[in-house]
Amino acid sequence: MTRRLRAASGVAAIAVVAAAAVTVSGQGGAPAFVITAYGGGAPAAYTTPKTPWGDPDLQGVWSSDDTAGIPLSRPQALGTQLYQTDEQFAARQKQIENGIKGGESAVGSFRGDFARRAFRQTSIVVDPPDGRMPAYTPEAEKRRSSRDAGTFGNGPFETVEDFTLYDRCITRGIVGSVLRVIYGNGNRIVQAPGMVAISYEMIHDTRVFYTDGRAHISPSIRQLLGDSRARWEGDVLVVETTNLTDRTSIGLNGGGLRHSDKMKITERFKRVTNDVLQYQITVEDPVTYAKPFTLSMPLTPLDGGTLLPYECHEGNYAIRQSLGAERAEDKALADDLAKGIKRARRPVQDGLGIGGQPVGEGGPGGGGRGRGAGPGAGGPPPAP
Repeated sequence: MTRRLRAASGVAAIAVVAAAAVTVSGQGGAPAFVITAYGGGAPAAYTTPKTPWGDPDLQGVWSSDDTAGIPLSRPQALGTQLYQTDEQFAARQKQIENGIKGGESAVGSFRGDFARRAFRQTSIVVDPPDGRMPAYTPEAEKRRSSRDAGTFGNGPFETVEDFTLYDRCITRGIVGSVLRVIYGNGNRIVQAPGMVAISYEMIHDTRVFYTDGRAHISPSIRQLLGDSRARWEGDVLVVETTNLTDRTSIGLNGGGLRHSDKMKITERFKRVTNDVLQYQITVEDPVTYAKPFTLSMPLTPLDGGTLLPYECHEGNYAIRQSLGAERAEDKALADDLAKGIKRARRPVQDGLGIGGQPVGEGGPGGGGRGRGAGPGAGGPPPAP
C-alpha cells in the first residue's frame, strides 16, 4: 500500500461561513438535496462550468479529507441541529488548524491525510432529521457476523469468507469508498459524452455512469457495485444504482453489518463552487434498515491532484497469513490440551495494540488499516 505524502504549502485557508445554528425540521421522505457546504447560509453565486459538449463539468480529483471532525451520526444532544453554532465552529476550526500543523511537520514512513478547511455540519447523516443512522431490522440482525469486523475483529477465521471484501482487496462498496478514513480519500471524476466515471483511490474501483437513457441490466445480474444509470437534473448529476449483492456493507471502508441485495442507492453530485463538489447518497433497503437515510458531504480538491497507486490485490499474503496464524493457534491449543493445559483461545488481536483495544487484551476491534473518520483514528501497527 502507498501512503500519501503531503507537501507543506503554507497556511491553509479555512472556510468560514457566517451562519447560526440551523435545524432540519421533520419531513416526509429523504431530502432532495442538502448543500451542507453552505453551512446553513445563503447559496453562493456560482455558475457551473460546462464541458465542450454542454454537460455540467464535475471533472477533477475530489477528496473527503475536509470532512474531518464530522461524525457519521450526530451526537444525540444536538437533536436536529444540522449546523454548528459560531462557538462550536470556532472549536472545529482550531482542530483543523492544529491538524494542518501536525500533518505538515509529520515525520515517518506513514503519513495520514489531513483536512485544510472546516465545515459546519454536525453529522454526515442529514436525514432522518436527527442525523442518526436508522435501526437495523430484525432480519438484518440475523446476518450479523464476526466477519463484519474483518481482520480487525477476533474471528474466528476459518475461510476467506470470514473476511470483509475490503480485507480481501476486492472493494469497499459504494458508500465506504467515499467516507473519510486516514488516507486514500481521492475520488477522480472524468466525463465523456453520454457517460461519467468515478475512480476511488483506495482499492482502485472505477464506476461508469451512463447518461444516455439506457435501461438497467436484467435484475438477475448482480454486481458488487451494482448497476448505475444517471441523468442530469439541471446542473445536478443524479445516479441510481440497483442490482447490488448482499456481500458489501455501509460503513468506513465498507465494514459493518451487510446490507441486502434489495438495496437501492441514489447519489447526487453538484459543483457548488469552483473548489467544492457536494455529494449526497440516499440509501433505501427496507430489509436491512428501519427507514431510508441520506448522507451528504462536501468534497474538495485533493492535495496534489493525483490518485496514488494502491498496491492491494486479491490473493496477496494478508489473508493467507491470517488463516495460517489461526491454524497455528488450533495446533497450539491441541498441543497444550495434550499436555493437560486447558486454556482460552488467544484472540487474534492479542498483543498487537491495534483494533481499538489495549495491548495484551482480547475483545472486538474497531480501528485498523485505513479506518477512522477523525484525526488520529486508525493508523499502522506499532513498530515491533
